[in-house]
Amino acid sequence: MTDLTLIPPRFIPPLDPDFRPAVLANQAFRAEVEASGRGVPLVIALERTGGTLSRFETTVFPDDHPRAGANLPYAERLVKFLLWQRGGWKLYVGGPRAIGEHLRQVYAPDGPRAFDYQFMGEQIYQHPFTIVICAPEDVPPEHETEKALGRHLEGCRIGFDLGASDLKVSAVIDGEPVFSTEIVWEPRQQSDPQYHFEKILSALQLAAAKLPRVDAIGGSSAGVYVDNRPMVASLFRGIPAERYGEVRELFARIRQAMGGVPLEVINDGEVTALAGSMSLEDNAVLGIAMGSSQAAGYVTPSGRLTDWLNELAFAPVDYQPAAPVDEWSGDRGVGALYFSQQAVFRLAPRVGITVPGNVTDAEKLKFVQEKLEAGDAGAEQIWRTIGVYLGYALAHYADFYDFKHALILGRVTSGRGGALILDEANAVLRGEFPDLAARLHIQLPDEKSRRVGQSIAAASLPELKPESRQ
Repeated sequence: MTDLTLIPPRFIPPLDPDFRPAVLANQAFRAEVEASGRGVPLVIALERTGGTLSRFETTVFPDDHPRAGANLPYAERLVKFLLWQRGGWKLYVGGPRAIGEHLRQVYAPDGPRAFDYQFMGEQIYQHPFTIVICAPEDVPPEHETEKALGRHLEGCRIGFDLGASDLKVSAVIDGEPVFSTEIVWEPRQQSDPQYHFEKILSALQLAAAKLPRVDAIGGSSAGVYVDNRPMVASLFRGIPAERYGEVRELFARIRQAMGGVPLEVINDGEVTALAGSMSLEDNAVLGIAMGSSQAAGYVTPSGRLTDWLNELAFAPVDYQPAAPVDEWSGDRGVGALYFSQQAVFRLAPRVGITVPGNVTDAEKLKFVQEKLEAGDAGAEQIWRTIGVYLGYALAHYADFYDFKHALILGRVTSGRGGALILDEANAVLRGEFPDLAARLHIQLPDEKSRRVGQSIAAASLPELKPESRQ
C-alpha cells in the first residue's frame, strides 16, 4: 500500500500478527486529510441496471499536495469495496483527475483488477465497464431502490439453499416446516448444467411429496442473481463459458418443471439477513454467512432489500502487502479468505494441524472443528483469529452500511467456534470502536434458527398469486 499509512491493530489476531485492518488505514488517511486543512471532495458513484445509482462521498488530498500519492491506494481500495458491496457497470469519479486516471489503469481489461472489470461489465451487468472522470458537482444524484421481498408465510411452500457441498430443502406450511433434509452434491466440479437442473429438481420434488400442493418456491444460493438468473456464482464455476447461457435460464426451466408456481431465487446472504430480521422482529440487519465462502445480505432500516450485490467475499478487509491472495479474483486481503472455511484451512497449518487432502471441504472443516470441540488449543486460536478479523471488519462495514444488528452464521460458526468468534469480535469493538459497540448487536442464531429460519425465510420469498391463496 504505497503511501497509505497502515496502522497495527490494538488487538492482534493470534495467528496473523501482520494483519492491517482496512478500517484503521482508512481512518488514519481521513484524519490526515482533515489535519492538512486542504482536503477536497471525492465523490464515487456506481450506476447499475434500470438507472439505479449509489454515491459515496469522502475527502482526499488535492493533486498538488505532497501526500497526494496516498489518494491512489485509498481510492482504489474504496472503489473495490463499493463495487462488490453495491455493484455497477459505470463508475463516476468526481475529484482529483489523477485518481480517475489511476482507476482507469487499474480497472482495465489488462489491469490488476481485470477480474472486476470483466465481472462487473460483461458477466453481471452485460455492459462494457466504464469509468467517467468528472468534477464532484457533475456526479449524478443518488437513485437507490428498495424492494419488499419475503415475509410471505401463507400457503404450502418449498424453501431451498444451494451450498457448495450440500443442497438443503424444506417443505413449509403456513410458516411451519414439516420436512427438511440435506443432500450431498458437488456442483463446482460439474461441466454440464443438466447436473444442476436434475439435482435441484429432484430435491424440490422430494419436498413437494410432503405437501398437499405447492403454492410457491423460494431459494438462496451464493452468487449474484438478477431476476432469478445466476450472473456470477461459484456453484457454476465448472460450466464452460459457451454453455453459461443455460445456467442463466436454469431456474426458469425448474419453475416450468414445477408447474409454473411463483419462484424467487436470491443471494444466500440476503436470505440470511431476511431470516435474521424475521426472527429478531427488527430491521437494519447485516447478515454474514461463513461457509464455503463469505456471503452477506442486508435488510435496510425500513425492512426492505436493495439491489446491491453485497458480495463481501471480494471486498477487502486487510491491507497488509503480503495478505493472502484469493485464487479466483487474484486480489489480496478480501473477505472470503477471512470469513469462511478457507480461513480455517489457511490458518490450520500455523498451529500444526494438517488438514486431510483427499476428502471434501465439508469433511476438512469437520476435521478441524472436531479438534476444537476436543479442546485443542491450536484449533481454538484459529477461531479466535477469525473473531479478531470480524471485529475490525464490522467496523469497516459500518462505514458503508447503516445497521444495528450483525447476524453471524454458517458452518464455520457451528459448535464452540461461533462463541469464540463473537467473544473476540466484541472485545475488538469495545476496545477500538466503543461508540459502534454501544449501538451494534452481534449475535448467532440459535441452532433451530440456523436450520429452520433460513429455509422459512427462503420459502417466504415469493408472493402468491391471488388465485393460489387457499
